[in-house]
Amino acid sequence: MLATLGVVTSLTLGAALTGSPSQAQAAPEQTLVSRATTKAFAVTSAVVFNRNAASITDPRSPWVVVNKKRPLNPPQLRASARIRTDQLRVAPVAAVGASKAATKMLATYQAETGRRMQSQSAYRSYATQVSVYNASVRIRGVAATDKIIARPGTSEHQTGWAIDVSALPSNCSLSTCFANTHQGKWLSANAWRFGFLLRYPANKVAVTGYSFEPWHYRFVGPYLTTEMRRTGFTTLEEFFRLPAAPSY
Repeated sequence: MLATLGVVTSLTLGAALTGSPSQAQAAPEQTLVSRATTKAFAVTSAVVFNRNAASITDPRSPWVVVNKKRPLNPPQLRASARIRTDQLRVAPVAAVGASKAATKMLATYQAETGRRMQSQSAYRSYATQVSVYNASVRIRGVAATDKIIARPGTSEHQTGWAIDVSALPSNCSLSTCFANTHQGKWLSANAWRFGFLLRYPANKVAVTGYSFEPWHYRFVGPYLTTEMRRTGFTTLEEFFRLPAAPSY
C-alpha cells in the first residue's frame, strides 16, 4: 500500500542574517510565493529505500537538515503554509504535513491511554527566534545559549517541521525530566509511527550540537522514520552521512 504526503508551501524571503553572534538582528521580510512539487512517499518494505525521495537542502521538504553547520537559505525564510487545529494546543501552528501528523499522534495517544499532551511550540518566525535567542544570551551568555537554543536562521522551528511537546496538564515542560513522564515515554516508543523523530537524543550531543531535548520532535514522515528505525540511525546527520554539527 502506498501512503502519500503532500508538501505545498509558500515562503517569505528576507535579507541575510546580520549582526554579531551574541546579538542577533531582526530585519524586514519580503514575500515571495513558491509552490513545491507534491511528492509521494511509498511506505513499503518491498522496495529499496530511496534516499533521494526528498531534498535535504530545500526548507520546503520535510527531510531538510537544519543545524549549526547547515543554516536555512535564506536565513529569514518563513514557511507560511501552516495549519491551525485545536488538537495542537498552546502553539497550534505548524507546516501542513507536520500539523496533520501531530494531530493524529496526539489523538491516538489520548485514545490509547486516556491521557493528553499538547504541542507547546511549533512554528517560530525568524523575528521570534531573534527574541528567544537574545533573551537567553542576556541571561546565560553566548556559549551556554548555543547549547540549548538555535541562533536565528538555524532553527528547525523556523521551517514549521518541528514541534515541542508537553504533557497536558503541564508536567516537566521543556525539561529533561519530560523523558520520564508517561507522555515522554510513549513518544519515545511511538512517535516514529507518525513520522516524528526525536531530534536531539541524549547520546548524540556531539553530532547535533544540542543538549538532550526529549520534548523536541521533528516531522520527516513515516517513510524516513521507518527506515531509520530499521537501520538503527537516530540522527539525520548520521543517516544522510553529513558532518556532525557540534558548533557554528
